[in-house]
Amino acid sequence: MENILLNMRYLFVLLGGLIAAIAQEPPYDRAPNVREPYFRVRYEASSREDRLRFPVQYTLWIPEDVSRLRGLVVHQHGCGEGSCLSGQTGAFDLHWQALARKHQCALLSPSYEQPNGEDCQMWCDPRNGSDLAFQRALKELGAASGHHELSRVPWALWGHSGGGHWAGGMVMLHPERVPAAWLRSGVPYLAANPKRPDIRPHELSKAALGVPMMCNLGTKEGVTVTDGRFAGVWPANQLFFETVRHQGGLVGIAVDPFSSHDCGNQRYLAIPWLDACLASRLPEEIGEALHPMPRANAQFALPLGKRAVSARDFTGNPDHAVWLPNEGVARMWEHYVRDTRVPDTTPPPSPVAIRLEGNTLTWNAEADVESGLAAFEIRLKDQGLIRLPAEGKNRFGRPLFQGLQYSDTPVTPLVEMKWVDERLLNLSLSDVEVRAVNTVGLVSQ
Repeated sequence: MENILLNMRYLFVLLGGLIAAIAQEPPYDRAPNVREPYFRVRYEASSREDRLRFPVQYTLWIPEDVSRLRGLVVHQHGCGEGSCLSGQTGAFDLHWQALARKHQCALLSPSYEQPNGEDCQMWCDPRNGSDLAFQRALKELGAASGHHELSRVPWALWGHSGGGHWAGGMVMLHPERVPAAWLRSGVPYLAANPKRPDIRPHELSKAALGVPMMCNLGTKEGVTVTDGRFAGVWPANQLFFETVRHQGGLVGIAVDPFSSHDCGNQRYLAIPWLDACLASRLPEEIGEALHPMPRANAQFALPLGKRAVSARDFTGNPDHAVWLPNEGVARMWEHYVRDTRVPDTTPPPSPVAIRLEGNTLTWNAEADVESGLAAFEIRLKDQGLIRLPAEGKNRFGRPLFQGLQYSDTPVTPLVEMKWVDERLLNLSLSDVEVRAVNTVGLVSQ
């Protein structure tokens, strides 16, 4: 893990109904522009011991058809300058937006401005000021967006590497606020574990044991590749899992059979897993307690196994077993740990708001919750089929329309739903069809 140490001061500006990022230094001055339904706040660093010691910006997306939010999905990047930069596009991810929209949630992506070589604990331990900055941002983004309830709704947390440390740490500090947490390649350090002088431990409370958590990592992070930079990820995950699970905590393990520290195809299990947890735990009214996670339909598996079974059929000690919320998620988990090919039988939503002006065709589309969005097919009258992009690329997993960075966020510049071609000049809108294609190849109406 790369580390951070910064000493600066807080600053934010409210401008034109939006909170805008200002006074930034390269390379953190390249975040995509925001306008409703996107909002942004940026804070300078603080010199106070109990506050965040370097700058941070938070970008928020709110579904346009939601009058009152029920929750917040947080997509938290990892450590190092590259990962921090990748957080600038997290809120623009169509697939994560689909999960948030389904549950009437907003989507938030922080971007800590961490130079390489500095101490990552200065932000990935939420007690070092990132918890306070996060909650301050929710209040101010709620005011800017007109969704004042944002500061009171539950948080579904996803984190990569240092972001996994942060998400797990927030579970330890605020278990009453977290319906579920997905920890990709990073877990918090617990007081029950062997002492480490370089990391301050978290206490594991009874309330935290009731929060569903998934430890997710690549096999090349210490499972089958036991040397190199990321070899310590598996021992840390294993220790965290055993500590929590032996006390009855709702925690699982999902090992990607191909990847290292990149995120690979994890979103095709992470999003359905969070979907199941949100469906079970989100209250109807803001301020009500989270529902307890149902346990009757849980499935169990060996930590490095490939098959999950019901509690009735599991012959081992369930307190040493991977916990999965239900049979549907268990079947997806089996596919994921075998070859990451989580199946999907439903087509994506159809594109809407199709417009043709001269040689330019534009449209809007939502991603498929299960499988995301890989491409669009454009059919022109008497002129065949065009696929955008013609060849999807993603060196970390399934090809995606938006592409994918190392930390599971869209590439920059953000791709537009637009096609410009001279063949459109002689056509009317009735001569054009646009269809969405998800990542398992299913095509919309």
